[in-house]
Amino acid sequence: MLCVMLTGCASRKKTPDPVAAATDVVESVSKNRLFGVMPVYRADNQQGNFISKEMVDQLKVGMTPDQVRFLMGTPLLMDVFHGNRWDYPFRLKKGNGEITNSHVVVFFENGRVARFEGIDLPAEKDYLMRIAAPKK
Repeated sequence: MLCVMLTGCASRKKTPDPVAAATDVVESVSKNRLFGVMPVYRADNQQGNFISKEMVDQLKVGMTPDQVRFLMGTPLLMDVFHGNRWDYPFRLKKGNGEITNSHVVVFFENGRVARFEGIDLPAEKDYLMRIAAPKK
């Protein structure tokens, strides 16, 4: 009897979510349920260095690598072939499927910051609300 019930569950086709497929958004946890009843727990996953808008506002052309490291932390990527470029990628994937990405790149010339790139960075307050906000 149990085999028949389990086979019936396996043969049921899952219909894809057209909105999630079109917007490249991860399916929310509320749709993922164990045996259709219990919600599946998904932990938040943070990778990289969080760089806030306030941190980039303090970054100035002409700073030394030590000053940049003190302000922004150790870069996640230091390419051997491009020693004058430091990358600070960041990704936060919440358990509900919400994703936050940012990427800051600092370029050096003659041991000083020549320029830096990074757009749409969240403020520290926004980031703290995102990770510490009560679950809904």
